[in-house]
Amino acid sequence: MSSETSRIEAFSDGVFAIAITLLILNVQVPPASASHLAAALTRQWPTYVAYLISFSFIGIMWVNHHRLFNHIRRSDNGLMFLNLLLLLGVSVVPFPTALIAAHYYAPGRTLAAAVFNGTYVIIAVFFNVLWRHIVRGGLLDSATQESAEAISRQYAVGPISYLICFALTWVSVPASLIMNIALAVFFAIPARMNAQKHAGRMPTATK
Repeated sequence: MSSETSRIEAFSDGVFAIAITLLILNVQVPPASASHLAAALTRQWPTYVAYLISFSFIGIMWVNHHRLFNHIRRSDNGLMFLNLLLLLGVSVVPFPTALIAAHYYAPGRTLAAAVFNGTYVIIAVFFNVLWRHIVRGGLLDSATQESAEAISRQYAVGPISYLICFALTWVSVPASLIMNIALAVFFAIPARMNAQKHAGRMPTATK
């Protein structure tokens, strides 16, 4: 990794770190006046779940971002600005996390979940735009060029899948969140491993 890409990743790491730290601010300590502390803590379970989901999502995005920059041999203006666009999406995550946690039991739960899921649709689009620029701009090292197609296939799943999550919000909020978690697991797996699993399921040609 060159010094110029190292600076971009270092700045990005700072944004990821701040965004993931801000998530815990949504978990409130029950007031001392609460008569039943255990009940007050239990009522906050949507906040705990939202925190864990978003913490995992930001962590997985950071892992994927780190994987990309391990294979970028140089940067250009497009890379820097598109990376900033991705970081814009990452820095927004604490807001929809707090929103769905606060309104899970309220009449606005569906809208809150739509904002939550919609945020990840936008981030998935930003990730794809960044990756496409990296590939088309010839910014990858020679070793990664061979696996670029596998990474492109994995990333292409993101916008469509998260859009399905977004649509599923109006059918079932819990189901949309569960699908979000499944997608997080999918993107936590390196693209090469996903490609190998897919190849392993392909029927072999008979002589």
